[in-house]
Amino acid sequence: MPGTPEAGSVGVVSTQTVRLFTAENPLQLEQGGTLGPVDVAYETYGTLSPAADNAVFVCHALTGDAHAAGWHEGDARPGWWDNLIGPGKPLDTDRFFVICANLIGGCQGSTGPSSINPATGQAYALDFPVLMTRDLVAVHRALVQHLGITRLLAAIGGSLGGMQVLQWGLDHPEDLANALVIAASSRLTAQNIAFSAVARRAIMSDPNFAAGGYAAAGVNPDVGLSIARMMAHITYLSEDALTEKFGREVDPNRVQPGFGIDFTVESYLNHQGQVFLERFDALSYLYLTRVMDYFDPFADPKAMDAVRFNPVNWLVLSFASDWRFGTDHSRRIVRTLEHAGQPVTFREIPSTYGHDSFLLTVAPYHATLVAYFDRALSEVSR
Repeated sequence: MPGTPEAGSVGVVSTQTVRLFTAENPLQLEQGGTLGPVDVAYETYGTLSPAADNAVFVCHALTGDAHAAGWHEGDARPGWWDNLIGPGKPLDTDRFFVICANLIGGCQGSTGPSSINPATGQAYALDFPVLMTRDLVAVHRALVQHLGITRLLAAIGGSLGGMQVLQWGLDHPEDLANALVIAASSRLTAQNIAFSAVARRAIMSDPNFAAGGYAAAGVNPDVGLSIARMMAHITYLSEDALTEKFGREVDPNRVQPGFGIDFTVESYLNHQGQVFLERFDALSYLYLTRVMDYFDPFADPKAMDAVRFNPVNWLVLSFASDWRFGTDHSRRIVRTLEHAGQPVTFREIPSTYGHDSFLLTVAPYHATLVAYFDRALSEVSR
């Protein structure tokens, strides 16, 4: 059932698409090779100032998309970060021009493995190139240039989005006045890589995966993809959040003990897996989780060279109950940036919601962002 925009919403919005790279002028990939054409889906909210100095770029997480705020016609719910973006919200669209783009490698309008390979006329599937975080940032930068912006007031992102912001600030500090890295990591632990490995194995072991050619075969690896999502979703929530919401409550539809859905938490996870099938592609899940696995910018001995001579104002936030990318991950980022002489603000936010806290309305979290953006905007007007 379609929802209704509320006060503080940016209202009804639409996604735009632009071709940023072509076959003649392709994207140069970090691992070698090229990709072109490259189309990017994006949305903007608010108004760009005459001096083009109020733009904030939102980098989305693993399964996000360009639709960060407002409503699409007929949708039952608003964009994925609607609680953060809009008039009077932390990213106040009466003051800021907000940009959000669907990642390349994704499946919501930007070029990805389900896109048509011009060389074959079929979907790229596993012929799509393996991407690195720098490739995602290169496309973001091309979009910003396309929009006529030479320097962003800020880039902000959580989880994989925070990784993109970190890479962007390190490689191209001239692009950003401020970089907000939320619930992110500078390198995945073996445990985190293991979670993604199991998710990918679930997808690729599904008989309908068809060696990546499921689209051409007219099938979809729904079982594998839903299991991958169910497992990942557990890591996004804290034990306290799951206990508070479900405890050991028995599912009301259970007839007798068995191996079906006996507990309400099982019903919840099953639902999460099923609805995920409606909006995400299995190949995009493979490719974007691999981007996260290989992210390790501080391993580059020259990682801090550019930013040492052109400091960025950094805000690094973690959440107390996040065990996927816990506070230790954020502290490592903070220590490394501070060692390079960067101005860094760090805060661990109290929250019981786990990794998903960055997507939710957590009062001290939003208050921190409001104060930070107020300062950032005041510095522009000096």
